Amino acid sequence: MNGQICPAEAAHVSLADRGLTLGDGLFETLRVHNGRVCHMDLHMQRLQNGGAVLELSVPNGAVVAQAAQELLAVTGIQNGSMRLTVTRGVAPRGLLPPQHEQPTIFMTAAEGTAKVTAMSLMTSQTIRRDERSPLNSVKSLNYLPNILARQEAERAACGDALLLNLQGRIAETTVSTVIIQEQGGFITPPVSEGALPGVARAVLLRAGMLREEMISRERLNFADGVYLINSLSVRRVKTVDGAPIRHSPLGLRRVCEQFEIPFSEGEGA
Repeated sequence: MNGQICPAEAAHVSLADRGLTLGDGLFETLRVHNGRVCHMDLHMQRLQNGGAVLELSVPNGAVVAQAAQELLAVTGIQNGSMRLTVTRGVAPRGLLPPQHEQPTIFMTAAEGTAKVTAMSLMTSQTIRRDERSPLNSVKSLNYLPNILARQEAERAACGDALLLNLQGRIAETTVSTVIIQEQGGFITPPVSEGALPGVARAVLLRAGMLREEMISRERLNFADGVYLINSLSVRRVKTVDGAPIRHSPLGLRRVCEQFEIPFSEGEGA
């Protein structure tokens, strides 16, 4: 926390911190695999872009990489996740940021293993993504719309909620990028549709495995497969709003291989 290793119970954030009072800040969730942080360059690129949008000072990649290695060394974690949080810091009341900000920066680590799962998806009836908003590119501390949509999915006994944009086309889910499989290829909405520029999404784009297209809600019903991806997981969609979705074990395997997630035919069934 702010450059010092300390036990979690000893770390404290001020009651006047804007991350707490206003959700004024950014975060990144990074996967740890075999003792290394995955795709650090892509996470840092998004963090820097988010800092530019919010006019918030964020640490550079070298500082974050050093902190991550120190934290992994202390915890001994080989597989799991890390969360980097950057807030605007302590400031007087009011919406305008202080002229001389001192950001609060902390990173936590937790053990865990990336897995392949299958789940049901429903279309949120309460939350839409505004494709015109500059905040779509920002992984903000304020997740209230996503929380409301996830609660809606829970009431419908579904694992996640599909978020449409104002035009009624697919943007993303509460925590994942949506990709569909058609005729052996993989497609995802462009960020101009209201999708967060996810890191897992960027990995597939960089590998030349993914192309961008506007995707209607109805198109999911005819896909060969629908997958939800983020830095920590790959999930196969079994149903959308109760309608079954086709399953392509080969397509799911190809996606998992890009993230070094072990996959067997029985998984994601």
